[in-house]
Amino acid sequence: MFGSERGEEVSYASVTVSIPPDAARKIGEVQWPTSLPGDAQQNFITVSANYLDKQSFAAALSAAAKKTGRGKVLVFVHGFNNRFDEAVYRFAQIVHDSKAPAIPILFSWPSRGVVGLRAYQDDLESATNSSGAVEQLLDTIGGNANVKEVTIFCHSMGCFLTLEALHSRALRAGKIGDKVKNVLLVAPDVDINLFRTQMQQMGNPRPRFALFMSRDDGALKLSKSIAGGVTRLGDVDPDQEPYKSDFQREGVLVFDLTGHGGVAHSRAFEKVTSVMGMIEQRLAEGQQMTEDGAKLEAASQ
Repeated sequence: MFGSERGEEVSYASVTVSIPPDAARKIGEVQWPTSLPGDAQQNFITVSANYLDKQSFAAALSAAAKKTGRGKVLVFVHGFNNRFDEAVYRFAQIVHDSKAPAIPILFSWPSRGVVGLRAYQDDLESATNSSGAVEQLLDTIGGNANVKEVTIFCHSMGCFLTLEALHSRALRAGKIGDKVKNVLLVAPDVDINLFRTQMQQMGNPRPRFALFMSRDDGALKLSKSIAGGVTRLGDVDPDQEPYKSDFQREGVLVFDLTGHGGVAHSRAFEKVTSVMGMIEQRLAEGQQMTEDGAKLEAASQ
């Protein structure tokens, strides 16, 4: 539906994906058909794919929220070297395996979908040019009365344009927006110094930020080399200073997935079931800490 060329404006579509029974697949993986149209009992299959205009997209979002009774939206922003079809099927896998109780919305930017130094540079330029479109999408979603909460889930280079959009939104409006509650940064290919600056300038209140990183992520080590040796956010040691203090000060939840098996750069997707469990446990701990703090504050008055 969409290729690697940059468009003049944001385009919209609705895609329905059929996923084979869990008993016939390995959780955390996308089962691509070896030949078309594929076997629905064994492969991910595109059931329907339709272009929409902006008004139809907004109407579809409202209809989904009313039909499911869900006011939560999950926005996924893919990373470097991801074609549109790859991003669609990967997001379908994430939503299915995580059982996320949210309306899934994919933001796909024009990656070339190939590996190479020139392709990386082209993708970085496309990602930079796409940050305004992410900001526009968040405005559209946030302006929908049926949407109560938004979580942004970004990967690799997609985290760069996501942070650019959130930073711009905060500077433009004075805040990121009340409906954006969580920002999940998965293996973020982001300059650590840029991240520090943006977090400080976004101010408060702001969403809860969670970092999913692996110290054995070879892809980010290569990105660091391409970037002239500048450390990437997803490649830091969260137990070392100054990162440990930075994350604590900015309230960033850190999930170290080093050594959890699978491909390091996409480990969070492959282990999404256990990752969701880690998130729920950490948030439960944070909620308990908040409740205890409230009790202590009330007792001191």
